[in-house]
Amino acid sequence: MADATQDLTHTHTQKIVQFQEVTGTEDVAEARSQLENHAWDLEAAVQDHLALRESPPITPKTTTTTQNTRSGPNSNTWQNLIITFSSLSSIFLLVCRIVFPYPRRLTDPLGDVLAFISEFEGEYGTQHPAFFQGSYSQALTHAKAELKFLLVYLHCHDHQHSPLFCRSTLSDFSLMEYINSNMVFWGCSVTSPEGYRVSQALRENSYPFLALVVLRDNRMTVVGRLEGPTPPAALVQRLQAIVRENEAHLVVARAERQEREMTAALRLQQDEDYQMSLRADQEKERRKQQEREEAERKVEEERKIEEERQREEDNIKRLKVEWQERIPQEPEEGAEGVIHISVKLPQGTRLERRFLDTDSLDALYYYIFCHPDAPDRFQVTTNFPRRVVPCEPTTTTTTTTPTTPTPTFQEYRLPPRSMLFVSDLDA
Repeated sequence: MADATQDLTHTHTQKIVQFQEVTGTEDVAEARSQLENHAWDLEAAVQDHLALRESPPITPKTTTTTQNTRSGPNSNTWQNLIITFSSLSSIFLLVCRIVFPYPRRLTDPLGDVLAFISEFEGEYGTQHPAFFQGSYSQALTHAKAELKFLLVYLHCHDHQHSPLFCRSTLSDFSLMEYINSNMVFWGCSVTSPEGYRVSQALRENSYPFLALVVLRDNRMTVVGRLEGPTPPAALVQRLQAIVRENEAHLVVARAERQEREMTAALRLQQDEDYQMSLRADQEKERRKQQEREEAERKVEEERKIEEERQREEDNIKRLKVEWQERIPQEPEEGAEGVIHISVKLPQGTRLERRFLDTDSLDALYYYIFCHPDAPDRFQVTTNFPRRVVPCEPTTTTTTTTPTTPTPTFQEYRLPPRSMLFVSDLDA
């Protein structure tokens, strides 16, 4: 289609698509050629295309009627004159329309159809088969979509048989019921541009004129032509005969459409099932990804905790070495201002050490902290009355020197011989 639609405007491309939809033409090049031959007039191209594919008309069986031998020669003469006049009248109208065609102008197909229906009902009443209120192309599309026969009526107001046909035949109840139940009925006056274009496509010879169109081989095709005055019962019989002979085409089209609809429904169901399966798989993958991310997050948190614990442990080991230098030298027994301190660790180990009463209490903390059996974080308390001994430096891990000095043994008024207890803060 890319080659056939090169150098075309969007409007021309749309007309090619519409032409294919209405006529069933699959060849894009043919559709373009038909439209170009009609100066891109979509309706004229469609109608001409349908006329080119018109099936051979169904010729009704004729019944030979024996003339009444008792009728005189004058009766036969008058009948021949009437028939001759009718034929000449039809030929004259046809020649006039060929020699003096309607000038091309901007048309309103829908307006032409609605105006015809209004004028028809104003003159002949509302008892008639229901006219399709749309253009000829729209009627073709509708009949194709609904898989129905399309009955086309071309009305010639000046023809001698038109009034009687409209008042008696089209108003017949049985005919109305049959047409309304089995086909789409479209009509227009040949004096309007829309009716004239359709008459050019269908090439009628006489009036009243009816054409039966049906979908055949994926094309809307004329399968029956009925011209001239016909009684209601005979018209119904002829329509029924044409319908019977061509019903098989609609049966095939319905079966193909049903198969396409079932295939489309199956494909739609398969697509829905696939989408549901895809969403389920995506949800599973999302959950797995979430679980993986959660596991990775936990691993990362544990790694950070372990790194922090390891840093703290390394820092404590470092401090235990560095803070050995902060422990003052133990004074000799009996020296002035000596204090005897006994410390009981949580696991039961007992430590004893002498300090000077002028030493800071943090010397006691350094002494306990640097002992191998001491906990990393601890608190020193007296037994009775129980109270916390403020021996811990203000910061023990980030600085090497306390920011706030702790009191001395003397300032804290600790007895010369004291028993103290160590509590593990991490226990």
